[in-house]
Amino acid sequence: MNTTAAAPDLSPLISPRVIRWGSIFLLTVLVIAFVRRVASGEPYFPTVHGLWLILHLATVIPAIPLGAYVLLHRKGDARHKLLGRVWAFLMLATALSSFGLTGLTGNYSPIHLLSILVLISLPRAIWDARSGRIARHRRTMTILYASLVVAGLFTFLPGRLFGIWLFG
Repeated sequence: MNTTAAAPDLSPLISPRVIRWGSIFLLTVLVIAFVRRVASGEPYFPTVHGLWLILHLATVIPAIPLGAYVLLHRKGDARHKLLGRVWAFLMLATALSSFGLTGLTGNYSPIHLLSILVLISLPRAIWDARSGRIARHRRTMTILYASLVVAGLFTFLPGRLFGIWLFG
């Protein structure tokens, strides 16, 4: 049985246009925030969370364009499976590293619930794909990707790290 298929219409969940422009917007704002931080001459990372933050950013930043690519291109072939595995690893590492990061109060924030969602949903989505439940796999992965973009946008709120970097 050939499982290779054209890129699906995700309009019932999230349109390909929203995925494409959401990821482009998020990456653009991340770059602007980082450039502003570098130009300020201040240290890049708070010392308390330095290592966790570096690990988190090193996994989440490539997960944004890679996830968009995997969602928007051909499914079921060897490239999709390989890039999907890489994306899943990046998401797992991102979720786990988020627990090393706490807010200014030293507590977890509601955004950490998305990390729990990833830790629960990602293995299920992989199991669904291996069990032939492709529609369920696609739905779960789309929701996880949307959660990644939403979480990224929340980092620009006042008082959050990228919000501080971007707006001062």
